Parts: sequence; C-alpha cells; structure tokens
Amino acid sequence: MQFRDLKKQYEVLKPEIDKAIADVIDSSRFISGPQVKELEAQLAEYVGVKHCITCGNGTDAITLAMMAWGIGDGDAVFVPDFTFFSSGECPAIVSATPIFVDVDSRTFNLDPDKLEAAIKTVIEEGQYTPKAVVSVDLFGLPADYARIKAICEKYGLLLLEDGAQGFGGSIDGKMACSFGDIATTSFFPAKPLGCYGDGGAIFTDNNEWAALLRSLTVHGKSGNDKYNNIRIGMNSRLDTIQAALLIPKFKAFREQEIDAVNHAADKYTELLADSGIVTPLIPEGYVSSWAQYTIQLPDSINRAMLIEHLKSKGIPSMVYYAKPMHLQGAFEGTKSAIADCSVTENLCKTVLSLPMHPYLKDDEIREICDCILEFVHE
Repeated sequence: MQFRDLKKQYEVLKPEIDKAIADVIDSSRFISGPQVKELEAQLAEYVGVKHCITCGNGTDAITLAMMAWGIGDGDAVFVPDFTFFSSGECPAIVSATPIFVDVDSRTFNLDPDKLEAAIKTVIEEGQYTPKAVVSVDLFGLPADYARIKAICEKYGLLLLEDGAQGFGGSIDGKMACSFGDIATTSFFPAKPLGCYGDGGAIFTDNNEWAALLRSLTVHGKSGNDKYNNIRIGMNSRLDTIQAALLIPKFKAFREQEIDAVNHAADKYTELLADSGIVTPLIPEGYVSSWAQYTIQLPDSINRAMLIEHLKSKGIPSMVYYAKPMHLQGAFEGTKSAIADCSVTENLCKTVLSLPMHPYLKDDEIREICDCILEFVHE
C-alpha cells in the first residue's frame, strides 16, 4: 500500500503524460515553452484570478511574494506555528521576522483570535513593524478567510495565502489560492496537484505585482529583455516538461480526483466514528483537497506503537508535524520563538496522517481503519 500512490496515477494517465513529455522533447523547448503559458492560463481561470506566474517551487513562490512586497529587515510577518518550515523560512530569507501564531485545534489552520492578539502585542512592543500574514491552507482545507481578511484590513496588513497543500479546496464555491492579496501553491509530487519534480505558482489580481513577479522569477529582467536586469531577482522557472505533464494531470484533478479524495475522506470519517479518535473537521461550505487525512489520537494511544502496528501490516503513515515551528533550531533564541502555542504543541504529539490519494479503494480504507481499531481496542 502506498501513502500517496503516484504510480497508480501514472498508470491511469500514462498515454496523456507520455505524449505531453514526448512533445516537449520533440520541440526541444525545455525552458519557457508554450505549455508553460497554457498551464498558467488554465490555473488562473480555475482559481478565478487574473494572473498565474509559475516558478521553481512553492518555497520560491512565497519568497518571491515577500520580495514583490518589499518586506525585509524590521518587518513582522505572522505565520501559523503548525505548518511546514518554508512558511516561516521565507519571511526570514528576506530578513523579516516571522511571528508564530497558534492554530485552531480542529481545522489545524491559523486561529484568528490568536492572530489578532499577536498583532496587538507586536504593535504594543514597537520593535517590529507588522507587514503581512502568511495563512496556510493546511492538509487541503482553506483557512478562515472571512475573519483573517477582516483582521488584515483592520491593521493594514498584506495577506499571503500559502495554498501549497490547499489547491483545489474552496469556500462557498470560491477557490483556494484566490483569497490572499497574493497566493502561492506547490507542485511537489505529493501535493494535491503534483508534477514529477519541483514546481510552484503564484496567483494575484494585481497587475503591477504580477509584472514585478515575472521579472523577479528571471533574474529581475526588464520585460522580454533577459539581458537587461533592472532589479535583483532569482532563477525560478517551471520547466516546460513539468508544465506539459501537469496539463493532463490538472484535467484529471478537476474532473475526477477532487471528488475521489473527498469520497475517501468521508469513508475514513465514517469508519473511525465513535472510536475516540478525532477525525478532521470540514466547516460548512468548505471543501478540502485532502493533501493529508490527519487524525488526532487520544492520550491513551501510544502513537509510536500504532505506527509500528500499521507498518507491520504494510500500511504506511506519517507525522505532520512532529515539532512546532517556534521550537525549530533555526528560530531558537529569536523573537519568533517566544510564543504561546499550546494547541500546536499538543497537535505535534497527537496527530497522525493516513494514506490518502484519489486512487485509494474503499477496501483499502477499511483495512486501514480495521487495523487502527484493532489497536485501539487492545
């Protein structure tokens, strides 16, 4: 059994993917070929924004957004404490200070009340200038943007939606990666929409930022003149082969895979009901793209022993995430590390992610749940 079965996906989409790759090889347009623009147009239309700018990976996408906004030394950027490292790493890369904020215990996403409290504290202390919020759509579920956007507007902060895991999710029909002033996503292979290497994208309705971001992705070039560099940028482009194979994968994602992962999630939740295990909460009006199906274990269950029990039955599982951001060594002794993030600390001790992908069969889900329930009842 695979945690995320990319081999099965390839088997299903093999003719389309093979042709897409072969077409690029035949053309020899490996960098900035026409498939890149085609993919960008499709992604922008799907999300419902004016501009999609592809780039080298999801981490670059966040960093490029920070650069476009001119965020740097002396600025504070508010980041969820329970997330992957790059969400906090990117503000630090541009010399800003990430301020870690606790999350909601049921959705795993940024807690709006604690966000506002953190903003007030930074303003009162006066050491840093609040500039932006990075809100992560963790495990596929969009964050509470109605409240988060209102807080950002109240304090004059820019909102970056980190949709690396959330692409394909929605709130009341409005798609993930459309909620921030700028939004980003990742095409890392294990993401809801993944390529066969690294890749990322940036979304915005702002024409000026879009033009600036296109420049920044290619060494700060001036328009179409790549040998007239008018600012410091980086080399961060999505390869044509990756764009080409993402086009058929994106078609399957839209037409089949989102429905399939939601069916799988519903099946997990049904089978684990009344077990004492906390299953993921999807608020009314929200749709998750299910980058992960993450449960919370009661104190009575030894997570390490459950992981070994599952492994003995050939069932993989993962812990996302084992250490809060504010306890990561890179932030030790910094202002970022001074945080009251008790919810995050508890989640790091109790969460466990189970196999999740569009090609997961009902009998496999039942096998996984039976194995968990067997362990719980011992």
